[in-house]
Amino acid sequence: MSRDMPEPGDLVVVTIKEVQNYGAIVQLDEYPGVSGFIHIAEVATGWIKHIKDFVRVNQRTVCKVLNVDSNRRHVDLSLKRVNEHQKREKIEEWKNDQKSEKLLEIVAKEANISDKAITKNMEDYLVSEYGSAYDAFFEAASNKEFMSDKNEPWKDAFIKVAKENISIPMVKIGGEIDMYSLASNGIELIKEALDVGSGNNVEITYAGSPKYRISIVDEDYKSAEEKLKNVLEKISTACKKNNISYSFTRDEQ
Repeated sequence: MSRDMPEPGDLVVVTIKEVQNYGAIVQLDEYPGVSGFIHIAEVATGWIKHIKDFVRVNQRTVCKVLNVDSNRRHVDLSLKRVNEHQKREKIEEWKNDQKSEKLLEIVAKEANISDKAITKNMEDYLVSEYGSAYDAFFEAASNKEFMSDKNEPWKDAFIKVAKENISIPMVKIGGEIDMYSLASNGIELIKEALDVGSGNNVEITYAGSPKYRISIVDEDYKSAEEKLKNVLEKISTACKKNNISYSFTRDEQ
C-alpha cells in the first residue's frame, strides 16, 4: 500500500475488532496502525434492532471511508454504502495484493536481493508500469514479451516466479465441421484435411459421419478466435483442393 492513510471515498478492507451498541470498531487491514469506526446508522439501511445481526467480531468485510483524521490515524466508515459487487471486487484485489507481496519476497530471494530499497524500487516500477504488482505478475506469466526491452537484474527471477505461481485462465471455443467426399479414398482425404488443422491447443474429434468436433483452447477470446480462423482456413483450403464438401457451424456462446 503506497499511501499511509486512505482518503474519503476509498473502499477499504477491515476486520471487526469490537461490536458495541452504537457501532463497531475495526482495524484497516491495508493500513497498519489505522483504526476505524462504523456508526450503527452506517451499518445497514433501515432500523437495526440488534447490531450483532449484521456484524460480528473477527468478521472481514469492506467499508467506504467517510472521514479521515490523520493525526489520530482514525477513519469513520460506512458498511451500508458498499454493494455486493464492490465488496467482491475489493476483497479480490486485497487478496491479490497479499499474494503479490509474498511473491515479491520470493523474487527477492531468487535474485539474491537483500536490500529493501531495491525491492521497494522494483515494486514501485511494477505498479507504475502495470497498475499493481499482481497485474505485473499476471502479465509476466501470460506474455512472452514481458519486459523484453528491459534488463533489470531481477527480471528473470520475476518471470520464473510468475510462471510458477500465477494460473492463467483459459477460454474454449469451437464448433462442428461437416465433411463429405465421393472419392474412393475419401476417408484418407478427409483425414489429411483435418490433419492440416491440427496443432497446439487444437482438438479435432470424430462425432459420427460426416461430423467432426473442433475445439480451441487459449488464454483469451481474441487469441482463440484468431487461431480458430486460421485452422478453418487451412482445412477449407485442403477441402477445396480435394473436392471435399465442407461446412462449419459455430457453437453458441
